[in-house]
Amino acid sequence: MGLLVLSDASRTLAGILLVSFVAIEIGGVYLVRVTSGRVELTEFQRSFARAGHAHAGVLVMLALVCQLYVDAIDQSGVIGWLSRSGVAIAAIAMPAGFFFSSMGAARVKPNRLVALVFAGAVLLGAGVLSLGVGLLRSD
Repeated sequence: MGLLVLSDASRTLAGILLVSFVAIEIGGVYLVRVTSGRVELTEFQRSFARAGHAHAGVLVMLALVCQLYVDAIDQSGVIGWLSRSGVAIAAIAMPAGFFFSSMGAARVKPNRLVALVFAGAVLLGAGVLSLGVGLLRSD
C-alpha cells in the first residue's frame, strides 16, 4: 500500500475541522461551569448542551476519518462532495441545533431551530451512506 496523499479539498477541510476543536474545547469548559453550578440551566437545557457537545466532538472526528477514505477511493462529483462534506456539515448543523434550540431563560422545550438537528442527521446519513457504498464498490 502506497502513501496516501490528501487532495486539496480534504486537506483544507481537515484543517478547518482540526481548528474547530478549539470551539469544542471551549464548549467543554462551558459544560464544566454548568456542572459546577456556575451557570443556571433547566434540565432540558443541560441535556441539550451535553448532546450538542458530544455530537460536535464525535462528528468532527468522523468527518476527519471520512477525508481519508474519500481520497483513498478517489470519489468525485456530487457523490464525492457528499461523502467528503456531508458529515462535516452535520458536525456543524446538529450541535448548532441542540445549542440554538435550547437558548433562552428557563427554556424547557426546543424552539424551531431544533430542525437543524434533523437536517444534520439527514446529511450525516447521506454522507456515510455515499462513502460506505463507494468503499464497498471500489477496487
